[in-house]
Amino acid sequence: MNTKDNYSSPQLIVNLSILLDKPTGISNYAQNIFPYLKSLNPTLLTAYNYPEFNCYSIPNNLTPAHGTAGHFRRLVWTQFQLPQIYQKLRGHSQSQTSQLLFSPLPEAPLHSNCRFVAMAHDLIPLRFPKRFSPLTLYHNYYIPQVLKQAQHVVCNSQATADDIIDFYQIPASKITPIHLAHDRTHFHYLNLPTRNYFLYIGRQDPYKNLHRLISAFATLPNYQDYELWLAGPTDPRYTPALQMQVKELGITNQVKFLNYVDYQELPIIINGAIALVFPSLWEGFGFPVLEAMACGTPVITSNISSLPEVAGDATILINPYNSAEITAAMQTIASDAQLRSQLSQQGIARANLFSWEKTGNVTAEVLSRYL
Repeated sequence: MNTKDNYSSPQLIVNLSILLDKPTGISNYAQNIFPYLKSLNPTLLTAYNYPEFNCYSIPNNLTPAHGTAGHFRRLVWTQFQLPQIYQKLRGHSQSQTSQLLFSPLPEAPLHSNCRFVAMAHDLIPLRFPKRFSPLTLYHNYYIPQVLKQAQHVVCNSQATADDIIDFYQIPASKITPIHLAHDRTHFHYLNLPTRNYFLYIGRQDPYKNLHRLISAFATLPNYQDYELWLAGPTDPRYTPALQMQVKELGITNQVKFLNYVDYQELPIIINGAIALVFPSLWEGFGFPVLEAMACGTPVITSNISSLPEVAGDATILINPYNSAEITAAMQTIASDAQLRSQLSQQGIARANLFSWEKTGNVTAEVLSRYL
């Protein structure tokens, strides 16, 4: 890996302390975005080695892979070590106003001389607060300070931008929504036979609305002919209640808790589904919706938050608080082959509008304004 001696006062510094061996969520965003910033000649703060970039080595224990301790270490490192690195990389000849830190998550040194642009992903912990959760404190006190001190804020949807304005009173002129994307080489149409299951992908937190999805499935007129597959890590806080609901409704044989599904297997189970059903009560973006559309799988999703931005007119939008609407949409898709074909074609066309190249190029253009 390159050392600091190889630098000639870089202008852009990219904080990749969040990167994981198997990227998910914010790490997935960071992994996909930084290659498209190469035109800005960035220096990457990373525990990995990317030979085609200038890299500055940082600790490898700052990620969610190390649990709560990893998050805490990253926050401490960001506040105390990152400003020192910023100064080292600035050099003696470069003016303060020509150097910029880009953070792919809403974390940056506070009350320092670091100029930065930060990425905000969602404010779900404020919309659905959990008692005694450190995320509530994090979103109530740390993130607003980061966003207020930022030169500019980028985010993943207009819905998130609206939340930043409403919750934090950040002016709209300081925010640029930039839609995310999907891995086109991984998520695409496979021409597999459709099987008799509806699919959900994601965590099992209450705001994901699985209890209504399960109720909606149970009221399908011919639910015995179908299965509901719930793909995503089980959670001891929430999964037992969902399993009890399934048992009480008498649909244990129809509902499959798949737990975490390997990334390589996801396109296969998406392509085989009758439809992806994603009735979340709020999303900052909604990767499963985009990935299912890219696979040509019909999608039923919520008519609120960012989801209509992603879905456009290529899905069936439902009120996620109305179980009867979810049931009706599932029944319609299951019984109408022509509609499934239409939604499949529209979904593929819609997904083709999203690309990491587009996301990266727009991000680079925003960053260049502050260099």
